[in-house]
Amino acid sequence: MTGDTTMEAQMLRDIIKQSVREVLREERLSLFLALIPLVSDKELHEIEAKFATPSQYAPEEFIDMTDWIKS
Repeated sequence: MTGDTTMEAQMLRDIIKQSVREVLREERLSLFLALIPLVSDKELHEIEAKFATPSQYAPEEFIDMTDWIKS
């Protein structure tokens, strides 16, 4: 293989790798959304009455899980 052919093959590999990552990310999101149970309006109101809304909680009651999710 010449230098240009090797470079083109590497670029093609990178494009394919990125495309596969994007598809996997989309499919993972679709699976995640499919696994979230649907709730009726009545159930949602009951949940909100029992647990309130995020704006009603103090900031120190939240846990930043950004690093946990990324790894």
